[in-house]
Amino acid sequence: MRRFWLLFAQTTTVGLAIWFIVTTLKPEWTERIPGRPPAGQAITKHMVPLQEAAIASSPAQGSYRDAASRAMPSVVNIFTSKEARQPKNPLMNDPFFRRFFGDRQGEEEKQSSLGSGVVVSPQGYILTNNHVVEAADEIEVALADGRKAGATVVGTDPDTDLAVIKIDLQNLPSITLGHPEQSRVGDVVLAIGNPFGVGQTVTMGIISALGRNHLGINTFENFIQTDAAINPGNSGGALIDTNGNLLGINSAIYSRSGGSLGIGFAIPVSTAKTVMESIIKTGHVVRGWIGVEPQDITPELAESFGLAHKTGTIIAAVVNNGPAYSAGIRPGDILIAIDGKPVADTTAMLNLIAQLTPGASIKMIILRKNKEETLSVTVGKRQNMKRPVENRELE
Repeated sequence: MRRFWLLFAQTTTVGLAIWFIVTTLKPEWTERIPGRPPAGQAITKHMVPLQEAAIASSPAQGSYRDAASRAMPSVVNIFTSKEARQPKNPLMNDPFFRRFFGDRQGEEEKQSSLGSGVVVSPQGYILTNNHVVEAADEIEVALADGRKAGATVVGTDPDTDLAVIKIDLQNLPSITLGHPEQSRVGDVVLAIGNPFGVGQTVTMGIISALGRNHLGINTFENFIQTDAAINPGNSGGALIDTNGNLLGINSAIYSRSGGSLGIGFAIPVSTAKTVMESIIKTGHVVRGWIGVEPQDITPELAESFGLAHKTGTIIAAVVNNGPAYSAGIRPGDILIAIDGKPVADTTAMLNLIAQLTPGASIKMIILRKNKEETLSVTVGKRQNMKRPVENRELE
């Protein structure tokens, strides 16, 4: 019996010694014991044993935290305001009413709106939508790091609904421009902006379509369509790829309720870059113009007029004494090529003409009574078309 007692005592002593060494040198080993409370926390009869996941040192599979963290500092909130004069009330001409209600004639009221923008240069240049800053008397930009600054408008382009504004701050985080021409339908994208003024928000979706046009939103359309949630306040924000590179500027949504229905449109950064560089250089965008009103060729029109060509655009009207009129183009002609490039439809025609240099003489091929003719047209300069300020939704 004495032997067993000595063996038990020695075993207990060795075990306590091992436990003391482990808890002293490797305390984290003891924290992995199921049901044991964290170090420094006493065990009570009310303690409920819980299991906690190990702290991950790398993002979970399928996470886009790295892309979001790269791009979010470059996306800003834009607050605009303008002074709105109250309409004059005839009753205020009565001294009795003026005595009790005060002289409120001509009183001004400040109206505010919000949107988003993207810092594209450390010099303070910010890309946003024209409808975000149009008609604003004051523009304030709030950065993700909490800094705020007043902004000035460098220039706007209503035809693409783009605008460039500038702030004067140091150490600005500028975004990296991506390559939307390499994007494909099904690619994952993230939308960053300030929806409904709740604060900077990131949503995820895919590219639903590329090259969307004929929507009637802008004069020149080449939209990236996405199902990433875009809501009021997201206008001018960033659409990025999974590497955090800028693919487009969020511009409009299709909605019957005012909220996201999974159909949003972004202006490709390739278009935005061209517009921005022209605005910074000259203050506006220079485009070609010939003075015609085009109309797409539909199967019904082709059959009605006995047209052999199914592509091209019908000239529905010509501006008197404009470049096209002076060159001999008349209503009813079908424009099928501009400067050696085929015209598929009205969208293609507008884009081709817009790229022409004002003052240049270029060759245009028309179809008149099913006979081709080549005319020389001296390109004019397109004037920016003012579009009404409205909610950027398609009903």
